[in-house]
Amino acid sequence: MTKLTWLRKNLFNTWYNSTLTVICFVLLFRALQGAVVWATTKAQWAVVQINLPLFLVGRFPQTEYWRVWVVFAIALSLTAITAVVFLGKQRFAGFTKLVAPWLSLIWVLSFPVILWLIGGGFGLRPVSSNLWNGLLLTLFMAAISIVLSFPVGVLLALGRTSKLPVIRWFSILYIEIIRGVPLIGILFLAQVMLPLLLPTDFRLDRVLRAIAGLVLFSAAYMAENVRGGLQSVSRGQVEAAKALGLNTFFVILLIVLPQALRAVIPAIVGQFIGLFKDTSLLSLVGLVELTGISRSILAQPQFIGRYAETYLFVGLIYWLFCYLMSLASRCLERQLNN
Repeated sequence: MTKLTWLRKNLFNTWYNSTLTVICFVLLFRALQGAVVWATTKAQWAVVQINLPLFLVGRFPQTEYWRVWVVFAIALSLTAITAVVFLGKQRFAGFTKLVAPWLSLIWVLSFPVILWLIGGGFGLRPVSSNLWNGLLLTLFMAAISIVLSFPVGVLLALGRTSKLPVIRWFSILYIEIIRGVPLIGILFLAQVMLPLLLPTDFRLDRVLRAIAGLVLFSAAYMAENVRGGLQSVSRGQVEAAKALGLNTFFVILLIVLPQALRAVIPAIVGQFIGLFKDTSLLSLVGLVELTGISRSILAQPQFIGRYAETYLFVGLIYWLFCYLMSLASRCLERQLNN
């Protein structure tokens, strides 16, 4: 079917479809024309150009910017290596065979290095977490929360399907209670209640409290996504594995979980994307992440009222990272299906 035939069959097959198609094209053209005219002649993009360092790293000391660029370089390098391992097995077979067994360990070891570079100490100038702002804080909070909430969610999903009543009912109560409370409530509780549960001489950093709130909230939804995958694995496979002599631990680890997680990759990545966007609520509890730094920029006298330019730029950043996660999810699904 040629493109012209497809257009005639789907958009111009009747007189009213043709009329609606023409009207929609006219409205779309006018909207795009207005957006282009505004972006090129009326918008004042100086608010983005002048404040770009604030958007990216906030009030992080300028003399220590090199540490942030090293962190970004480490993250990009590990992401590229992971993509090669998962998506380029045939083209880079030798490299994949060498790196794949150590990839998880490399990622785990990179986190303390990144935390050391951002926070300082051990030879580097300490930088208070109050100065971790902008996109730097957004990515840091999202990455840590995703890494921690995933295993917690898997354990909760396994607990909800457990035959032990105590574990099952604890998991059910936790999941249903957390899912019944909005995220902003969890964040406020984490900021206010967690210090009350700790010794008086122990002060938990605001960033750690916010991470705890995000992890507690996301883990409950992650558990339900994983539980859907667990239910997709047939009972016969579990019984066959036990008949071969595998105990319950290895049945879950080698038979059930790989199939369950593979079945719910879109739902899991959707939860990760939602968690990344949920970091925008951190500005309501005193953390100046990407959305919070935007409000600070809009408070500058010369940029008062420049809401459209500022929030369009912020929205573009959020969309870019969310799209990259979605693209990685589709590539991973395609690779696993092959």
